[in-house]
Amino acid sequence: MDFVRLQYFMAVAQAQSYSKAAAALNLSQPTLSRQVQLLEAELGQPLLERHGRGVRLTESGKAMLAHGRSISAAVDAAKADMADRLQSPRGKVRLGLPPLVASLITPDVVQQFLQACPDASIIVEESLSIRLREWLLADRLDVAVLFDPSPTPQLLTEPLTREPLVLISTRPLPERVKVAQLVDYPLVLPSRPQALRMIFDDAVEDQQLPLRIVAEVDSIKMVLSLVARNVGCSVVPASAVKTWPGSAPVFTAQVSHPVIRNRIVLATPAARPHNRLVKAVHGILKPLMKQHFSA
Repeated sequence: MDFVRLQYFMAVAQAQSYSKAAAALNLSQPTLSRQVQLLEAELGQPLLERHGRGVRLTESGKAMLAHGRSISAAVDAAKADMADRLQSPRGKVRLGLPPLVASLITPDVVQQFLQACPDASIIVEESLSIRLREWLLADRLDVAVLFDPSPTPQLLTEPLTREPLVLISTRPLPERVKVAQLVDYPLVLPSRPQALRMIFDDAVEDQQLPLRIVAEVDSIKMVLSLVARNVGCSVVPASAVKTWPGSAPVFTAQVSHPVIRNRIVLATPAARPHNRLVKAVHGILKPLMKQHFSA
């Protein structure tokens, strides 16, 4: 199929007039009409039909216009990609990180990104996974690290790691604590809909435990601060201990029967192809996540 003829057909379809399309393309009307006729002959069916005020699409024409737009977009994307490869990528990339992840890797991500893409810029947004997921779908972010996101065909996800949860306290703990034994500890937990709280609730729901939840707060940072003040204990990802705010030591115990693990993924919108900036962020995030959040 001749791509130029396809473009001529699309111009007529969008203008709904041979004369208007010919003027816009700087062609004679007979030449334009002949090119569309050749495309129709190649496809074996009429794409346009004339009426008193111009032309309208046939059913086949409507389908061909949709195909043409897809083909044109693919050609434009290919041209942009080839041009992009001739130079250092420009523009900006928008990255979303949950607070715990942001506190551990943001300086390294920004520094490494600017070294790899000196002509570009990066925006780092910090929020709960549920909000980052919404921002990806709303085109506010290009890529995000998410904890246990709900599945959707609108997002492409790549598993990064699964991390065990541990019980933490300012007082000595046994090496392991069964989930059923958590009833013996006053607990400070993240509030719903925080992803960590959701997987914790799923793990204890079947056992119908009479847990003593003394406080619920919105962030892991606040959970750690309350535990450091001896308000209670908490169940957090093992990596959270790296951001312990207290001057006194923190004690940890593996949670077992069952072991509870979160799931950390790298997510991007399915509708937007990865450009060089997004690919650069991917390449930076993967080793950093492995370093700080290995299973």
